[in-house]
Amino acid sequence: MFLFHKMALRMQFNAQRIRVAQVMSTQLITCDISMTLQQAAVQMRKHDVSAVFIANENQEIIGIWTESDCRKIDFTATAYSAQPIIEFMSQPVLHISKCAPLSDVAAVYHQHHIRHLLVVDENDRPCGMISLSDVVRNQGLEHYLNFRLVDQSYDRNVPVLPATDGIDTVARYMHERQVNAVLVFNASLQQMGIITERDLLNVVASEHIQHSCWSLASWPLETVTKETSLYRAYQQLTDNHIRHLVVVNSDEKICGMLSLSHIITDIEVAYMTELEMALTQRNQALKASQKSLFLAKQIINASLDGVMITDCHGTIFQVNPAFTTLTGYTAHEVVGQTPSILSSGKHNQAFYDQMWASLRREHMWQGEIWNKKKTGEVYLEWLTIIEIKEPDDELLYAAIFSDITERKKAEKRIISLAYFDELTHLPNRRLFSDRLDMALSMAHRDKSKLAVMFLDLDHFKQINDTMGHNVGDVLLKQVAERLQKCVHEGDTLARLGGDEFTLLLTNVKDEEQLTTFANVLLSQLKAPFKLNGLDVSITTSIGAAVYPTDATDSHNLLKHADIAMYRSKELGRNAFHLYKPVMNTRSLERLALETHFKKALRTDAFELFYQPKININSNQIAGVEALIRWQCNELGAISPAQFIPIAESLGLIVELDLWVINRACQQVQLWIAQDIPFEHVAINISALHFSQGNLVLAIKNVLLQWQIPANRIEIEITESSFICSLSEAKSVLEELNELGIKIALDDFGTGFSALSYLTQLPINTLKIDASFIANIPEEYGNSQIVSAIIALAKSLHLGLVAEGVEQEKQLHFLKQLQCPVIQGYFFSEPLTAHECTAFIKQYNHPCI
Repeated sequence: MFLFHKMALRMQFNAQRIRVAQVMSTQLITCDISMTLQQAAVQMRKHDVSAVFIANENQEIIGIWTESDCRKIDFTATAYSAQPIIEFMSQPVLHISKCAPLSDVAAVYHQHHIRHLLVVDENDRPCGMISLSDVVRNQGLEHYLNFRLVDQSYDRNVPVLPATDGIDTVARYMHERQVNAVLVFNASLQQMGIITERDLLNVVASEHIQHSCWSLASWPLETVTKETSLYRAYQQLTDNHIRHLVVVNSDEKICGMLSLSHIITDIEVAYMTELEMALTQRNQALKASQKSLFLAKQIINASLDGVMITDCHGTIFQVNPAFTTLTGYTAHEVVGQTPSILSSGKHNQAFYDQMWASLRREHMWQGEIWNKKKTGEVYLEWLTIIEIKEPDDELLYAAIFSDITERKKAEKRIISLAYFDELTHLPNRRLFSDRLDMALSMAHRDKSKLAVMFLDLDHFKQINDTMGHNVGDVLLKQVAERLQKCVHEGDTLARLGGDEFTLLLTNVKDEEQLTTFANVLLSQLKAPFKLNGLDVSITTSIGAAVYPTDATDSHNLLKHADIAMYRSKELGRNAFHLYKPVMNTRSLERLALETHFKKALRTDAFELFYQPKININSNQIAGVEALIRWQCNELGAISPAQFIPIAESLGLIVELDLWVINRACQQVQLWIAQDIPFEHVAINISALHFSQGNLVLAIKNVLLQWQIPANRIEIEITESSFICSLSEAKSVLEELNELGIKIALDDFGTGFSALSYLTQLPINTLKIDASFIANIPEEYGNSQIVSAIIALAKSLHLGLVAEGVEQEKQLHFLKQLQCPVIQGYFFSEPLTAHECTAFIKQYNHPCI
C-alpha cells in the first residue's frame, strides 16, 4: 500500500510540475469554413493529426472537427463528403493556457468528455494543441503501470458486428453506443478485425464507401493477454502507433478491448484512492503542506466520483467538477446551500436520523441513497460520508458519491439472465425447476395432480442449417409467443434450450384435459411462420407425465415427459402422447441401439449388399445398388429403417455415408480389376449430407484413393435433399455431374415432387418408387401414375428404373410401357459382394 501511495504521489507531482507548453503539439492544422468534410479529412491524414480547427474569415478559430465526429456522418447520404465542415464541427472550442499544469488538462478532459484542447499563449492567441495521448505520455506512469494488469482496466463489453455490414451501419452503431472502435467478424475467413474512428476518417478522405466494412478492418488483431502489465500494453500501443488492443485469455479467446482512455481511467482511479487515504488518515492530512492540499484538490477535481464537502452545520463550501456532471448543479448554485437540495423525497426522517447516528458513532457512513438531479431526475447513488476533524476541533464532512443506477440495472439484468431465457424471455431451466419443486410440494399437500409437458420442434435443425441460426432464433421467439398465448395463469412455459420447451400445468383433473390442451398447442403452431419473407411451417412433438401417477419427483417427471415426447416423434411427429411405463422400455431399447450403432461405426461392423439392376431390352446387367446392412452380435439383424434415423439423430449420418461411399468404391476397383461386366454402382446419399458435409470433396478424395473413373458411380438422392435449398443442392449436383458422376432421383413421386426440379437440376435417372409398382397392373390409379412417370422421363430424355418388381405381371406391364431398367426380387434379392460377383458372371438370361 505504501508503494502504491508513493507512486500515486509521484504521478500527481509530475502532473503539477509539467506545463502544457512542454508537451503540446505546435502543429496546429486549420481549415476555413468553406472546406468540405473530404478536404478536411485529407488534411488530417496528410499531417497525421486527429483533429483540425475551423477558422472564419478573420482567422478566428470557431470550431473543431475530430476523428470521433466521423461517427455522426450519415454515410448513406448522397455526396456526404462534399458537405461543408462547418455543419459538423463542435463548438465552442475549449482552450487552455500553455502555462497551465498538465493536471488541469486531465480535469478538463474528464469534465467535458473530450480528447483535444486548443492551447493559447499569454495573449489568448492559438499556439498549439494538446491531446489525450500527449497527457498519457507525460504522466511518469512507468512504475505505477508496471504494478497494474490489463485484467484490471479493459472493457469487457466489446461490440462485434458481422463483416457484411456497411460502413454506415458501423458508424451509426459507434455513434449510438458512443464507442470509438468495434470488432468485425468475417465468417468466411473465420477472422476477426477491428474498425476505429480513424478508419471512418479514411473513408471520408477517400470518398469511396466499400460495400462491406471488412475492407476497412485491420487484421490480424494486435492482442494482449489479461496478465500483461498496463505499462507493457501502453508500450505496445505506442510502438504500433495504435490506440486499441484486443484482450485475450490464455486460450486466445477474445475477452475485451483496452484503449488509451482506459489507461487514463486507471490513473484516475489511483487519484481517487489517494483521496480516500488522505481523508481517512486525518492526522497526516492536517499536518500536510500547501503542496499536499493542492494535491488533494487536484485529485478531487480529477475524480470520476462526485465530491461534496460541508462544515459541521451541513453547509456546502466545496464541490468538484464530477459533482456538477452527476447532479447538474454548478458550484455557484450549491455553495452555501445544504445537501437537502439533492433530496429525492424517497427517504423518511427516520432514515436520515439513523444515517447521522451511525456517522457520529463510526465517523463514517456508507450506503445507497436516492437523490435528485437539477433536472428533477431521481437516481440511485452509492454514498460515502467521512467525518474530518480539523486542528481547532471543527468538524468537516466529505461526501463521495457515484451514480449506480446503470449498475443496478445491470445487476437486475444478471438476475434476469440467471432465471430467464435471453432469447424468448421465458423462464429457463433453473426457474422452471424451482417452480416445479414448489408446485410438487403444493400438490403433495393438497393431494392434487399436476403435469409436465415436454415440447420439441420437429425438424428445427433443418431450418437452422438451411436458413441460418439467426432465422432459427426468430422462429423460436415466434413459437414462444404463440405457446404463451395458450398458457393459463399459474402455469409455467419455459425454454430449456435449443428447440426444447416445457410446460408446468397445475390443477390437472384428468387425461382428457391434457389431451385437449395438447391439441390446442398443436393447432396454435399450424399457421405458417413468416421468416425472411417466406411462409415456413413447423410442427412440434409433445409428451406429458402426470404427478403422482407417472412420477413423484421433478427429475422423473421431466424424464418421463421427455420419453413420451420421443414416442410422439417415433410415430410420425406433430403428435401428443402421455407417458406409459412401456415407453421407458422402448427408450432403453433406443439407447441400447444408439450405443451399439456407435460401436458398429467404430469397429467397421456394417456390410454392403448389392442388388442388380437389369436392362430388359439388352438383357444385360445395368448396374447394381449398394445397400447397407448391419448384423449386430447382441441385437441380431437391424433394419436400415431403424438405424439410419438413429445415425441422423446422433449427427453421424455423414460419417455413415462416407463409410458406404468408401466401401462401394473399393468394390468397384475390385470388379474392374477382375473384369466383371457391370455398368455402375448406385450409392444412396442422405439429404443431411448436403447441409452438414462437403459431399463433392469427399467423393473426389475416394475416387482418387481407389483410382476409379467417376462414371462408374451413381449417386441416388431423394427430393428432400433439395426441397429446402434448391440453389445449394444445384451447386453440389452440378459439381458432381462435372466429375462424370450420374445422378438418380430415388423414390420419385412420393415426396415434394415438382416438375421444375427436373429441369433445373442435373438429374440423369428417375427411380419409380416400389410403392407404385406393388399394385400394378391391377390398381388403375397406380398404373396411371407409373405410365405418367415413364412418359415424363422419356419426354425429358431421362433414364428410368422401376424398383420393387417381384412378379412377372409387373414385369410384363413395365415392358409394355417401355421402362428399360428393372430392379427387384423378381431377378435378385440384395446379395453380398461375393454373391453379386457370381450372379453377374453367370447371368445369361434368355430374352424376355
